[in-house]
Amino acid sequence: MNIEGVLVPVVTPFNANGSVDYSALATVLDSLIEAGVSGIVACGTTGEYYTFSDEERRNVMAFIADKVAGRALLIAGVNDLYTGGSIAKAEQAKELGYQGLMLAPPIYCLPQQSEIISHYQSVSAAVDMPIIMYNFPARSGVEISVESVIELSRDKNIIGMKESSGDFSRALTLINANLENFTMVCGSDDQSADYLFWGVRSWIGGAANYLPKQHVQMIESAKAGDFDNVRNIMRQIMPVIQNMESADYNQKAKLGLAHIGIEVGEVRAPLQAISNEDKAAFIDALKLALV
Repeated sequence: MNIEGVLVPVVTPFNANGSVDYSALATVLDSLIEAGVSGIVACGTTGEYYTFSDEERRNVMAFIADKVAGRALLIAGVNDLYTGGSIAKAEQAKELGYQGLMLAPPIYCLPQQSEIISHYQSVSAAVDMPIIMYNFPARSGVEISVESVIELSRDKNIIGMKESSGDFSRALTLINANLENFTMVCGSDDQSADYLFWGVRSWIGGAANYLPKQHVQMIESAKAGDFDNVRNIMRQIMPVIQNMESADYNQKAKLGLAHIGIEVGEVRAPLQAISNEDKAAFIDALKLALV
């Protein structure tokens, strides 16, 4: 499966009463696809999947699959607290027509490397679908070691890894390992130009919800060898990306969409709306990116 391009972990819009706003979700999906993104990631962190009931999860997954309908690659986030839970979510995604999975190590239990390897191999064997590993130790509590990545890359279904550790030296080690049939994916938005300079052509980033054209232009410029344009775009969007990465990532993804005219409501508890001062600082940075 080709995962080149911009894949967007889409937000989940909510109505004022807290229910899922499917009309707004349709608008977001259409805007992303019209901007040229390559794929949609359903139930990623930016989508607040951890707030869903089982029924909501299935309904959101089914709606996204139906709305995208072959216009972009469909990836399902299948994180869970334990391996069996991820397998069940992966089986549901397969049933609904998703083409690939994104999977982090189980959170909270702090698995050892051998257990992380077993987790991925078990999901791979059970569902036989392409898997993008997700290394984000700040959220999962553990890191997928370089040695574990190399071992897991030999599994026919494990096709790549979204690297969100923020450690670019680690990313370089894996990029330069030239692993066979394995794609490194930029998962640290503020380092995206660095990834592109080193040959990475896949990017999963939450800021693409409201800056999809800029993300796509960066990928296309890198593919064309126009790194002056990569630098120019990165220079323009860096302030808002750094602001978003600093705190309140999900809130700012939704603020960004509201600023460009797509109302998607607030985040769900335990997250809360941010202060007016923080909103203003984010919007000021976003205005620079949209000039």
